Amino acid sequence: MLALVLTFVLVVVTGVAAWIAVTRRGLGRVVGALVVFAAAVGVVVVMLSTEDHGLGALVVLALVAISAGTARSALGHDPATLREAPNLGTPVGPARRGVLIMNPKSGGGKAEKFALADEARARGIEPVVLSPGDDLLQLARDAIAGGADVVGMAGGDGSQALVASVAIQHDVAFVCIPAGTRNHFALDLGLDRDDVVGALDGFGDAVERRIDLATVNDRVFVNNASLGVYAKIVQSPEYRDAKRDTALQMLPDMLGPDADGFGFTFRGPDERTHGDAVLVLVSNNHYVLTRMSGFGTRRRLDAGVLGVTAIEIATAADVAQFVAAESVGRVGSYRGLHDWTAPEFRVDAREPVEIGIDGEALVMDPPLVFRTIPGALRVRIPTHAPGRSPAALASPSIRWTVAALLGVAAGRPAPDPIAVQD
Repeated sequence: MLALVLTFVLVVVTGVAAWIAVTRRGLGRVVGALVVFAAAVGVVVVMLSTEDHGLGALVVLALVAISAGTARSALGHDPATLREAPNLGTPVGPARRGVLIMNPKSGGGKAEKFALADEARARGIEPVVLSPGDDLLQLARDAIAGGADVVGMAGGDGSQALVASVAIQHDVAFVCIPAGTRNHFALDLGLDRDDVVGALDGFGDAVERRIDLATVNDRVFVNNASLGVYAKIVQSPEYRDAKRDTALQMLPDMLGPDADGFGFTFRGPDERTHGDAVLVLVSNNHYVLTRMSGFGTRRRLDAGVLGVTAIEIATAADVAQFVAAESVGRVGSYRGLHDWTAPEFRVDAREPVEIGIDGEALVMDPPLVFRTIPGALRVRIPTHAPGRSPAALASPSIRWTVAALLGVAAGRPAPDPIAVQD
């Protein structure tokens, strides 16, 4: 009886580890393979001690190998399938009148480098070039008032948010052209950030879907708004030209023993008031965070929630632990990190608050009220674009893997890993 129980446990471990080994890369695959080997050896040892002297072990291992080989098909959500799947959304035809607004200085001059104005005209899209002193919001309003049924923005994420805010007021479709510096919004939309010209195909035969936007005191953002350390750093005039050096120079004053704090408070998911956070990140949907630098990516942009991440650092030991967790890409293991989702979030303060919104440095009067706007924006994606963010394309978590395998064994369909919030 004991041999039977041990064999069952080892077979389950072997099956799960084998599935992880064949669906993951890097360290995950190595660890999975090692566990498979160890568990398989255990099965052999246990079965050799029985009366059939190992015949059962051969049968069991053969069945495990077959199950590992068919697990991908059974669950139907392996990374290769995700990459080959069509874009999520509804196929749409070309814009009747498309208008592309472009910032020629954004991203080190990408609009000029890729001759976006000429490329747009060749596709029947009207280019509008942002000049010094122009009001970007008014340019977007004028384009829609002139009959544009699709409006696009070639520039950074802050500019994307402003034009998107006008598009949602008129329920006009939007096209994101990754002509900024980092283009986080384009990344999470599933665009190829290196194919700036190819993104113009969003004005042609494309795929359209609705995504969420978020606001802070009615200002729209597409990615995130940050308070504390990052917001303070981006206020510095030197930040644009020397991001790393500026951060290293400013951090000791903000995190050291003589730091004054940032003067804002908020309620966490436990309803307790927090006033010691050195960084608060509020995002349009939930980020899969491995490091705070770069902020990670989002599995989806249509879950109808804000992602809230707060980091508290009180002692020198906390600083050391946070730096260690950040350096190895496991910031989620830091004990002072709080991470949750909510439809609304509020920050209180006695004085105006420095805030970074999609990389733009601003100062806002408190209270700061963050809200999600579910399904606000109609966004068009080229049919040749990947269509999913890196977080959506990543292998599902081990927790999802185990739950999915048990669910399939019980006759239930596997849950969609893209819908799972980490």
